[in-house]
Amino acid sequence: MKKKKREFQSSELVKSFARIYGFEHKLVAFEIKDFLEEYLDESLFNEINSVNIEDKCIIIKINSPLLKNDFKMRRSFYLKKFQAQFGEDKFNDLQIL
Repeated sequence: MKKKKREFQSSELVKSFARIYGFEHKLVAFEIKDFLEEYLDESLFNEINSVNIEDKCIIIKINSPLLKNDFKMRRSFYLKKFQAQFGEDKFNDLQIL
C-alpha cells in the first residue's frame, strides 16, 4: 500500500508562509524523507529516525548501525543525489547520526 504524497508541500501558500516564518528548510527535509522512502526498501526506511537541515547541512538520524554505516560509506553519493534532486546551492554537507 503506497502512502499518499504530502500535498501541502506543493501549495504556494504553504511555501510563502514557510518563507515568511523561516522554516523552508523543514519542507525540504520532508521532501528528502519522501525521496528516501521511495529510494529505500521499506524495512530500511523504517530505520530512519529523522531528517533535518541546519546551516546547509542535511542531518539524518538512523537507528540501525548497519544502515548508518552504509550511509556513512556512501555519504558523498547521497549528498550528490540530494543536491541533484533539490538544488546544489541548498546543501553542502551530509551528517549521519
